[in-house]
Amino acid sequence: MRNELLITCLGATMLMATGCRDDTPQASVPEDRDARSTSLATAAGASGETVGDLEVAALFRGPMPTGVAVSRQNRLFVNFPRWGDPVEFTVAEVRNGKSVPFPDAKTAKLNEDKPGETFVSVQSVVCDEQDRLWVLDTGSINFGPVKSGAPKLVAYDLSNNAMVKRITFPENVCLPTTYLNDVRFDLKRGKEGMAFITDSSDKGPNGIIVVDLSTGKSWRKLHDHPSTKAEQNFVPVVEGEPLMARPPTGPEAYLKIGSDGIAITPDGKTLYYCPLAGHHLYSVEVDALADEKAKAEETVKDLGDRGFASDGLECGKDGRLYLTDYENNAIRRMTEPGQYEFVARDPRAIWPDSMAFGPDGRLYFTANQLNRQKQFHQGKDLRKQPYVVFRFNPDGGGSTAAAE
Repeated sequence: MRNELLITCLGATMLMATGCRDDTPQASVPEDRDARSTSLATAAGASGETVGDLEVAALFRGPMPTGVAVSRQNRLFVNFPRWGDPVEFTVAEVRNGKSVPFPDAKTAKLNEDKPGETFVSVQSVVCDEQDRLWVLDTGSINFGPVKSGAPKLVAYDLSNNAMVKRITFPENVCLPTTYLNDVRFDLKRGKEGMAFITDSSDKGPNGIIVVDLSTGKSWRKLHDHPSTKAEQNFVPVVEGEPLMARPPTGPEAYLKIGSDGIAITPDGKTLYYCPLAGHHLYSVEVDALADEKAKAEETVKDLGDRGFASDGLECGKDGRLYLTDYENNAIRRMTEPGQYEFVARDPRAIWPDSMAFGPDGRLYFTANQLNRQKQFHQGKDLRKQPYVVFRFNPDGGGSTAAAE
């Protein structure tokens, strides 16, 4: 019997994962970079239409990655949230074909006695236009209550890997139920810019958290607004199967993950967002989010039912919006509101999660098989390692200057 239990599964990408014996993330860069190589474990049993020329940027064994970031010097970063897989370090750089803790082993490893000084469980990594790496730490293990002082947004200068900013959140902004999911930046606002973060909680209010990067002050916007909530009784179809929580015993449960994917247009005027559990895409004026007193809900636009669900969102430098499509193993691009074209589709891109543009315009994304976790399959973990970071040129060819 289906019900509306709040299940612990988060988008860009979450969900408790089990079954890995080694807590050390192992990365490799294959010599055969052709994405159609039959050596990929994710290709087992895969079939369907292929669009775009995907290339394998890196393969991962161990815990599953969610976020991906690429610096101006083509440095590749990923993160491994603590969802149940053993995780030795939660942020990594892929260096010389290996997964190396970033910024160092002491910081990237969990120290429950010092949750404010070390990373607890990182959900997202993002490189900004100043070539700084921002690390978004949920402060939550296995989607439990956030640890006091642990949720944080930390920036590193990639010229020397030194921390240059560390922002924490008051309890009226980062609630006990909050799950900090993804973050985007507008560095043209105020003295040092602003950050915008989705709260993807499956247990409490959703919304957008706004941060003044100069002062560190933060506030909530669209708090529990309908546009930030999961769509009622939503059941996506992934790899041809309806996706619901299916424990070994007990009732099935609907996904209840709200605001997840987020992107900002290059002109800083419009912010796009969507719930993980839903087909609708929304936009809101950034001016209304940046003003604590403005009624941002009055500027929200429902851009309609897309007919597919997304985890991650990203905008190119030309303003075009890219959306992962986890129901079709694809990346799409919005041509106009309500119209979306495939720019990549591959049966091996199982659960495309987060995206990031590289300096040559290629679009990177993680594919982590989130839907194959055991809580969806009566306790059977169906994931087949390795997990993959793919990359491709969304306009065809080898590279483009369309985005960074």
